[in-house]
Amino acid sequence: MLFNGRNFISIAKLAGTSKQLLRQFWYGTPAQMNVHLKGRDLLTLQNYTADELKYLLWMASDLKQRIKHKGEYLPLMQGKSLAMIFEKRSTRTRLSAETGFALLGGHPSFLTTQDIHLGTNESLTDTARVLSSMTNAILARVYNHNDLDLMAKEATIPIINGLSDLYHPLQILADYLTLQEHYGGLKGLTIAWVGDGNNVLQSFMASAAQLGMHLRIATPRGFEPDFRITKIAEQNSKEYGTKLLLTTDPLEAADSANVLVTDTWISMGQEEEKKERLKAFQGYQITMQTAKSAASNWTFLHCLPRKPEEVDDEVFYSPQSLVFQEAENRKWTIMAVMVSLLTDYSPQLQKPTF
Repeated sequence: MLFNGRNFISIAKLAGTSKQLLRQFWYGTPAQMNVHLKGRDLLTLQNYTADELKYLLWMASDLKQRIKHKGEYLPLMQGKSLAMIFEKRSTRTRLSAETGFALLGGHPSFLTTQDIHLGTNESLTDTARVLSSMTNAILARVYNHNDLDLMAKEATIPIINGLSDLYHPLQILADYLTLQEHYGGLKGLTIAWVGDGNNVLQSFMASAAQLGMHLRIATPRGFEPDFRITKIAEQNSKEYGTKLLLTTDPLEAADSANVLVTDTWISMGQEEEKKERLKAFQGYQITMQTAKSAASNWTFLHCLPRKPEEVDDEVFYSPQSLVFQEAENRKWTIMAVMVSLLTDYSPQLQKPTF
């Protein structure tokens, strides 16, 4: 007989199993890290400590193991609802959040600017307060990061950044989980970013040092990351004893790197800049020539969707490419965030080595 949550409860009732044992089955044994995230917002990884970041990755590994590999039923979101506000289109963020929340027994509601009066006939303040009375969390994918800050101020429920102009924390958690699975640890890895100084890069800059990873960044002149976030990265690197390099030379950034990363050169809202950007990014395509400068155990990441000018097919579809594992892990890390912010569940899986 398949041993899952439903028949465990039936067996427990028949056998007179204690409530404590039932709770341990659903919520796990007490975590081995003094981390309490319930009720928090997730706007940027900069606001999370090293232990808290590790806890989220541990949670993602635990959920993936129990649900995907063991086939267990964990309705940790039963009776809960998630408001998903999307000002920008999405494949991975929408599907991972929507299917992940439903898989945990909750009810996700997908909302675009055509579905609600967000910032038009109704202020962000009013929207945050109304959704706080009807749902348990808000995941918002917005243009302006300040909108998330305002929602977090006005809402009484957790706000999760699904993407903003400054940060994309859910993507970076998926990247870290992918690297954790592949390398067996994160500390000491060198990540080379070749491309635009965008929100994905800035999320790496806000968190890599906390996990003991070095960053080597190549961007064209005029497309550097936000100066304020560069200062944060410099401070983090100094505090945690990691190395940070900013250059305009892709091969210099790739030198001895374990991980080669790029992203779209033209984000949504930048379509009018396409001609200028394509010209500025000439020579930034990641190829096997780029990989020759990297470490022998190099891998490749891209958050998708990908365009050939950013990375050629030989690298993108190579055995070193982890892009599709990375895409799937968006689901497990988003689920980990929601479980951590909304429940008392603790991971049962042995804590990974970071």
